[in-house]
Amino acid sequence: IVKDIHGKKLYYVHYIDFNKRLDEWVTPDRLDIKKLQFPKKEAKTPMKDGLPGSRPSSPERDVVRESTLRPVTLDVETALPHFSGRDIQYVISSCFQICILFSLSLSNGTTSIQRHLIPPPPGRKRKSCGGTDEDSQDSSDGIPSAPRMTGSLVSDRSHDDIVTRMKNIDCIELGRHRLKPWYFSPYPQELTSLLILYLCEFCLKYLKSLKCLQRHLTKCNLRHPPGNEIYRKGTISFFEIDGRKNKAYSQNLCLLAKCFLDHKTLYYDTDPFLFYVMTEYDSKGFHIVGYFSKEKESTEDYNVACILTLPPYQRRGYGKLLIEFSYELSKVEGKTGTPEKPLSDLGLLSYRSYWSQTILEILMDLKSENGERPQITINEISEITSVKKEDVISTLQYLNLINYYKGQYILTLSEDIVEGHERAMQKRHLRIDPKCLHFTPKDWSKRGKW
Repeated sequence: IVKDIHGKKLYYVHYIDFNKRLDEWVTPDRLDIKKLQFPKKEAKTPMKDGLPGSRPSSPERDVVRESTLRPVTLDVETALPHFSGRDIQYVISSCFQICILFSLSLSNGTTSIQRHLIPPPPGRKRKSCGGTDEDSQDSSDGIPSAPRMTGSLVSDRSHDDIVTRMKNIDCIELGRHRLKPWYFSPYPQELTSLLILYLCEFCLKYLKSLKCLQRHLTKCNLRHPPGNEIYRKGTISFFEIDGRKNKAYSQNLCLLAKCFLDHKTLYYDTDPFLFYVMTEYDSKGFHIVGYFSKEKESTEDYNVACILTLPPYQRRGYGKLLIEFSYELSKVEGKTGTPEKPLSDLGLLSYRSYWSQTILEILMDLKSENGERPQITINEISEITSVKKEDVISTLQYLNLINYYKGQYILTLSEDIVEGHERAMQKRHLRIDPKCLHFTPKDWSKRGKW
């Protein structure tokens, strides 16, 4: 695919088996045209019993199909080692009640048992033309693979065309940052040929030149996102924005977010959604760091529809802070919540890390009372954290803590897991303080059309 920008030809390159965010437009000097291979036409499929048949299968395809479809069950002999004082065992009965056993010792040192291994989650495979929102969805983590089709994320790619599969914006200037978009975003066609697209960092309006931006800034009175500030601690603030009352800002936010979320489809119909924008404050105003959106009414208990930390602020703990804030809202609402599925590859990593740390924090804080083993149920963990029960169970399975022993499910926290958790919590400096949250949930079901 070729485009002409200011008299210069650019070629669109996609790297097979890598995420689409790595795609780029390159100049001809970076291409070796001599080795160019054009796609071959596939032979027509033969007829089977009067009906069109499938393509002839190759030996390689047969091997892949056989290995991926064959159920795998393993019975192996494993030896239980000595447990140190820091080792904790959790016994889960069929009603998901957890009993905690401290300082378990075995009389004969090691005991051989039979157990059914839970297969580890399959490796994350990147699709050649898939999006970041669904590429790494695990089939074994207990999360439904098919989302509903009415929200802000969809997995159906049938509406894709060649245009929406290509990056169309080369560079975005947002405040003091210049961002390289990862994916297509439906900005007006006349803006796609610009070397730099300029955005007002407070109202997110898009402009075609620096001069236009400077003229806009003399008129724009905003120094923070529109809406209500419902949280502030230090330099971090959260603003709640109604997609109906602040439609222009919400639409501009969706256009910006689409540059970094492949499967996001909501741009203009923002009425059914609330947007929670996280900002950092300095002398010039409140600068957007990231956001998440949620439906005003969700029948599937979704507490997040889309979630994004802008690239300049990634790998600094802001993603977990956004996730933690979404669950704090769920606690105030008295509900358990879960993010809309499927998740992006980066979103899945962030959520799994948050769930793991939150659940391990609960389990490790449990203490024995009156010499009896402390007990807690999966439902109680879910109520304390507002994490949906299915996500609690899938996280325990993902951590590979569940073993089967003498008719019971046993969860073992090894010393490595405990030490790893402690190291992770020491690095997690940003936390939500519930005392700084000023939020009153609304009953949207009684508000007609919002």
